[in-house]
Amino acid sequence: MADYTRAELEEAQTALASLIRKCEKTQGSLKPGSSQMTLLTRRMKAFRMAMTMISEALEDHPDA
Repeated sequence: MADYTRAELEEAQTALASLIRKCEKTQGSLKPGSSQMTLLTRRMKAFRMAMTMISEALEDHPDA
Protein backbone atom coordinates (compact mmCIF):
# COMPACT_ATOMS: atom_id res chain seq x y z
CA MET A 1 0.00 0.00 0.00
CA ALA A 2 1.18 3.50 -0.73
CA ASP A 3 2.45 5.67 2.08
CA TYR A 4 0.23 8.63 2.81
CA THR A 5 0.73 11.37 5.34
CA ARG A 6 -1.59 11.61 8.31
CA ALA A 7 -2.95 14.87 6.88
CA GLU A 8 -3.75 13.21 3.54
CA LEU A 9 -5.59 10.37 5.28
CA GLU A 10 -7.58 12.79 7.43
CA GLU A 11 -8.49 14.89 4.38
CA ALA A 12 -9.66 11.78 2.53
CA GLN A 13 -11.72 10.74 5.55
CA THR A 14 -13.40 14.14 5.65
CA ALA A 15 -14.18 14.02 1.92
CA LEU A 16 -15.66 10.52 2.19
CA ALA A 17 -17.78 11.48 5.19
CA SER A 18 -19.20 14.36 3.14
CA LEU A 19 -19.97 12.06 0.21
CA ILE A 20 -21.72 9.57 2.50
CA ARG A 21 -23.90 12.32 4.00
CA LYS A 22 -24.85 13.57 0.53
CA CYS A 23 -25.72 10.04 -0.60
CA GLU A 24 -27.87 9.48 2.49
CA LYS A 25 -29.81 12.67 1.73
CA THR A 26 -30.35 11.55 -1.86
CA GLN A 27 -31.65 8.11 -0.86
CA GLY A 28 -35.04 9.50 0.12
CA SER A 29 -35.71 10.85 -3.34
CA LEU A 30 -34.98 7.61 -5.21
CA LYS A 31 -37.44 4.86 -5.95
CA PRO A 32 -36.70 1.61 -4.08
CA GLY A 33 -35.48 -1.09 -6.44
CA SER A 34 -34.50 1.35 -9.18
CA SER A 35 -31.11 1.15 -10.83
CA GLN A 36 -30.22 4.54 -9.36
CA MET A 37 -30.97 3.27 -5.85
CA THR A 38 -28.90 0.13 -6.44
CA LEU A 39 -25.97 2.19 -7.69
CA LEU A 40 -26.22 4.60 -4.76
CA THR A 41 -26.39 1.74 -2.27
CA ARG A 42 -23.28 0.14 -3.76
CA ARG A 43 -21.41 3.44 -3.74
CA MET A 44 -22.27 4.05 -0.11
CA LYS A 45 -21.03 0.57 0.80
CA ALA A 46 -17.75 1.25 -1.04
CA PHE A 47 -17.38 4.63 0.69
CA ARG A 48 -17.93 3.02 4.10
CA MET A 49 -15.38 0.32 3.32
CA ALA A 50 -12.88 3.02 2.35
CA MET A 51 -13.64 4.89 5.60
CA THR A 52 -12.88 1.74 7.58
CA MET A 53 -9.60 1.24 5.77
CA ILE A 54 -8.59 4.86 6.31
CA SER A 55 -9.48 4.63 10.00
CA GLU A 56 -7.31 1.53 10.34
CA ALA A 57 -4.46 3.26 8.50
CA LEU A 58 -4.73 6.23 10.86
CA GLU A 59 -4.59 3.95 13.90
CA ASP A 60 -1.44 2.29 12.56
CA HIS A 61 0.15 5.51 11.29
CA PRO A 62 3.59 6.20 12.79
CA ASP A 63 2.60 9.82 13.59
CA ALA A 64 -0.26 8.64 15.80
